[in-house]
Amino acid sequence: MIVYEPGPAQVRAGEELVAGRRIVGRLLPYGASPSSAPRFDPVVRRLVPGRPDATVPCAPPDPRAWGDALARLPAGPILVGPGCPAEPLRGSLSAAAAAAGASGRSVYLLDPHLPGPPADDPGAPALAVALCAWRPGPGAGGFPGLAEAVRAGLPAAAVFPLIPDWTAGTEPIRILADAAGEAGAAAFVALVPDLSGEARRAIVDSRVAVDPAGSDRFFEAIHHRDWSARLDEALLEARRQASARGLASMPPRPAGRQPRANAAAAARLEEAAELSPANEHRDSLLFAAVRWIDESPRDLGAIAREGNFRRIFPWDGAVADESEAALLAEANA
Repeated sequence: MIVYEPGPAQVRAGEELVAGRRIVGRLLPYGASPSSAPRFDPVVRRLVPGRPDATVPCAPPDPRAWGDALARLPAGPILVGPGCPAEPLRGSLSAAAAAAGASGRSVYLLDPHLPGPPADDPGAPALAVALCAWRPGPGAGGFPGLAEAVRAGLPAAAVFPLIPDWTAGTEPIRILADAAGEAGAAAFVALVPDLSGEARRAIVDSRVAVDPAGSDRFFEAIHHRDWSARLDEALLEARRQASARGLASMPPRPAGRQPRANAAAAARLEEAAELSPANEHRDSLLFAAVRWIDESPRDLGAIAREGNFRRIFPWDGAVADESEAALLAEANA
């Protein structure tokens, strides 16, 4: 039995990517793993075992509890969560999201379990985006929190791992894409999972827990076959299925209180790196440009319109071309 008890405001600082979007830190209102069942964590891209007998620390349901921690993080988007089923009673995630929103940051909510539409006050995460992670289950599994997030009025992304002989086939991808579309998702996001030995063991354990039949064959597929070519094909198939339903292949990027052109340009550059990768050097420069844009308090769209962007941008060449084009695309819209 899970026991919920009062706990501190937990923060994990550090730049990471979640479904292709840059974050500068995580607020953990219920700790890192509050679920009794296995779940997919899209930040580390691995299945996290459930803790059916855990004690879950619940951060104070007061946005002020997060103020000092947020002030120490660099400029940029924040991920809040994962949430847990106790959220309607505890309110810890809502408080953390309100604090992040009030700071002007872009806010992603991981499995938020919100009881209803976010409050309409200045600190509410009205422009937050929900990331609804896949859960293991019979068949292809599913997105148990997705419809709930959409009913709460949040743009939501259904995020899942491509696992051979489970979710990476054409039919499972179609089933999951249908589920995402029918629930009202804005995006259907496939991720190549962590391929480390520990991560593969977690995949096998999670599959056996929900479907013991064929466990030997599944173990062989996960531990002893070459995944790379199959996962590249599955990633393309997932993006085709998303496009066919009018869904994006990356979560929308919340604007926060950044200048509009800055937020839109950062989103375009993230999408260029994730959806049209060229080489590691170019992609790392694109994310460096996103970081620079996120940290700028100036309206870079206005500067680009005036023809002065390259005078202040710290790089030249292709990354400068793409960054300036991204700013002008929004500034001239």
